[in-house]
Amino acid sequence: MSVTPDASPSYRRLFSIEGFSRLVSGMILARTANTMVSLVLVLFALDRFHTATVAGLVAFLSLAPGLVLSPIAGALLDRHGRTRLMVFDYCVAAACLALIVVLGATNVITEALLLAIVTVMSLTFPLSTTGVRTLFPLLVPRPLWERANAIDSNGYVVSSIFGPAIAGGLVATVGSLWALALTSVMYAVAAFVTSRLRDPLGVVPHGGLIQDAWAGLVYVVRHPTLRGLAITISTANIAGGLFYIGLPVLVLLRLGGDAARVGQLFTLQGLTAAVSVLLVGRFGTAGRERELMAGSILLQSLGYLIALLAPDLLIVGVAMLVLGIATGPFDVVLFTMRQRRTDPAWLGRAFAVSMSLNFIGFPVGTAIGGAIAAGSVEAVFAAAVALTVIAAAITFFAVPKE
Repeated sequence: MSVTPDASPSYRRLFSIEGFSRLVSGMILARTANTMVSLVLVLFALDRFHTATVAGLVAFLSLAPGLVLSPIAGALLDRHGRTRLMVFDYCVAAACLALIVVLGATNVITEALLLAIVTVMSLTFPLSTTGVRTLFPLLVPRPLWERANAIDSNGYVVSSIFGPAIAGGLVATVGSLWALALTSVMYAVAAFVTSRLRDPLGVVPHGGLIQDAWAGLVYVVRHPTLRGLAITISTANIAGGLFYIGLPVLVLLRLGGDAARVGQLFTLQGLTAAVSVLLVGRFGTAGRERELMAGSILLQSLGYLIALLAPDLLIVGVAMLVLGIATGPFDVVLFTMRQRRTDPAWLGRAFAVSMSLNFIGFPVGTAIGGAIAAGSVEAVFAAAVALTVIAAAITFFAVPKE
């Protein structure tokens, strides 16, 4: 049964849409693999090379090169459809991780090889991340967008619940190579599930690849809302990248925890975020976007501040609870505002550029965090607090109200 535009909004009606359950299933598998590999690669680098600097570079290069090429990824998505390119990215990720496992098991992996492989893996990831995000407004009628975006956000939340817990537990018990091997298999399964999903829009008219990629970049730069979101969210995500590197260093080197404890803390954040996102998804956000976004960013700042002052793991857990609560309004508002204010004909190109500009701060933060954490983990958290306060203020100046 399909959902008509005038249907009463509900999560039950949302899942009655043809193809929606398959989209969500493949998305959760891939995103769980994403959260696992992000943490496992950091822990693998820390264990194998014994330096936070290499760990930060691994996190940076696993994301940044793909973000730079995102305009081309967006143009490809609009030209050739989404499903086949999403499957291609999952296959590339599975192959790259399998290669790291083989090189690591034979003890021939070097810092340079590891950095080169994660760079290659990053080049295609905008195809799946943007592809999934643009399928939601294409499959779902506008009255159900808040609920669809809550499910979209909870795809990240669910992956943040299970991914770090599985990754941390596996690294603590059987080692990072086995964790990477399992992640490679998960990407392969996600590719199979996604391959059976129909692209509802198909291929749209297009010109030259470079011309379309450039047009997508220009569209975002000239679009007041997308441009404002890029400034605000990228600033907040620098803080997120700092925290992502700072937390394992704090737990492992300062508070006496292990890899499993790191995974449990990220899981705690994810569990809290799951509830927060579903609750916020039940309410309309139109007309209140800026206030909700700024408030959620300030709540993130509070979470980072608690972690900065934490004397033990219990207080760090409180910080993760606060960060989880902040996820609901932040994600639902961001996703829905971008959908409302983007021309559907530009979804692939505009979303690829917008999402990458928003997220570019995260790998920048991980690289900076790796360099700073070697000398002062407190400085990492202090910088995260300051940047989120700045991002909250920027929201009212950079993002137009309508």
